[in-house]
Amino acid sequence: MDLGLKDRVYVVTGATRGLGLASARELTADGAKVVLTGRDEKTVAEAAAELGPNAVGVAADNADPAGAQRLVDAARTHFGRFDGILISVGGPAPGSAADNTDDQWQAAFESVFLGAVRLARTAAASLTEGGVIGFVLSGSVHEPIPGLTISNGLRPGLAGFAKSLSVELGPRGIRVIGLLPARIDTDRVRQLDALSGEPDTARAANESRIPLGRYGRPEEFGKAAAFLLSPAASYLTGTMLPIDGGSRHGF
Repeated sequence: MDLGLKDRVYVVTGATRGLGLASARELTADGAKVVLTGRDEKTVAEAAAELGPNAVGVAADNADPAGAQRLVDAARTHFGRFDGILISVGGPAPGSAADNTDDQWQAAFESVFLGAVRLARTAAASLTEGGVIGFVLSGSVHEPIPGLTISNGLRPGLAGFAKSLSVELGPRGIRVIGLLPARIDTDRVRQLDALSGEPDTARAANESRIPLGRYGRPEEFGKAAAFLLSPAASYLTGTMLPIDGGSRHGF
């Protein structure tokens, strides 16, 4: 199946590792060109070099108000066009409602929530018909995850924003989609397992609750992201796709 990605240009934030890098890898494998972002200039450059000539790295922080337009401009400068963005943000600090501090909430709001909103607004102003805005969120949009109170508070709000944005941009032919990963085998998930003090036991317990019986692989997430961002998904908008091995309890 041809996804129609050849020569299309996407910005992928948080793309130096994990789900962002996996998505960028699948996009370039299918012929797209990508602008990768991350906060560390050296790591961004290494990730872009790994993906080859159809990738360029730009150091940027999602919380930086000036960063969003700089990324759109970089796509046009390096590759001559801008077709979409995948907004992948890092996970906020773990903790309970009693333990998380005001500073942790504020930092997460600036980066995870407001940074994502700003990136989406800036992209929307620059996209034309056929463009797409994707959000990498979390299964916590539907079901809170124990020990991740800040994420549980912010990500459902971003899903609501994404849905609202899809309605506003639909008449312009611009799509908005969300991806809801659960236990994908990334550094972030392994760190969360390690919080228990017995990571192997925690992983086994988590896998026992997943109908497919295992953690997802980053490339499985990346392939789903590439499809949803591609013209092959041209009639999908305003939807949130769980990528969770069936672990969500609802439909």
